[in-house]
Amino acid sequence: MTFHDLLSSAGRSPEIPHESDLYGWLIGSWDLDVHYYAGAKVDLKGEVHFGWVLEGRAVQDVWIMPRERAHLGKTNNMFGTTLRVWDASIQAWRIIWVNPVTGHREEQIGRWSGPDVMQIGYRSDGTPTRWSYTGITPDSFHWLGEALQADGKTWKSEGEFRGQRR
Repeated sequence: MTFHDLLSSAGRSPEIPHESDLYGWLIGSWDLDVHYYAGAKVDLKGEVHFGWVLEGRAVQDVWIMPRERAHLGKTNNMFGTTLRVWDASIQAWRIIWVNPVTGHREEQIGRWSGPDVMQIGYRSDGTPTRWSYTGITPDSFHWLGEALQADGKTWKSEGEFRGQRR
């Protein structure tokens, strides 16, 4: 068996309750319109690919922005992965995001917040973050990334992506 065969899974593990499946709807490939990134307005195209991994106990993705990868610097450059692992002890998802291009890393906890998926956590430097999936349909989503400002009250938008299923 290949590494990919061992990593990937056909579907969600029965250990994850159906009502706790926050990310199964994302499985597949998506085109991204990036409107805001790293705190600045942009107009970029990207893509993201999701799959079940680790015997269906986790969802992993690869975020790519921009699509064209030749001769890129670090600004507005993303080729990273998220690993979302179900943790029955807290009835939530433990999330680790890494973008090796820039060295960006975050850890979060994901749960439902009404019809939205909310991920709350911290960057490696301790900055609180929240990422949300809103406007979820079978073929589209709105993703918003925010960081808590030094005043401890104000959330600043740092990323905005609109996804469309391929």
